[in-house]
Amino acid sequence: MIVDGNRAADRAIELVLAYYAAFNRGDWEGMLARLDPDVAHDINQGPREVGKVAFAAFLARMKRCYREQLKDIVVMANEDGSRVAAEFVVHGEYLADDAGLPPARGQAYVLPGGAFFEVDDGRITRVSNHYNLEDWIAQVSA
Repeated sequence: MIVDGNRAADRAIELVLAYYAAFNRGDWEGMLARLDPDVAHDINQGPREVGKVAFAAFLARMKRCYREQLKDIVVMANEDGSRVAAEFVVHGEYLADDAGLPPARGQAYVLPGGAFFEVDDGRITRVSNHYNLEDWIAQVSA
């Protein structure tokens, strides 16, 4: 596929790639700038949170507890760019205890993951993250 930025699917893919580029830079404001004010965030094996304020609080917890980089990112979209899927590999370090999870001791982990997005009017309106929590727990508990 040639990404030329003129098709809705291309623009949606570029939006999600920019969101992940901001993540990899630790640029939380850059991530938030790509979100709709009423973004729905489906946390892996957790509740749905709504709004940029809740998403910013989630990012603050992530910054405190984890250092992560996403690699091997693949993004695809439907023709009208309203639905986007991404697959990636998380390379991370568990820095500080996160509620309900094993104690942190700086453990490294590598974990495949994915996310689904809804996009409307150039903004991400839903992010649903998915990864194998049992695999992550096994890695940080070893």
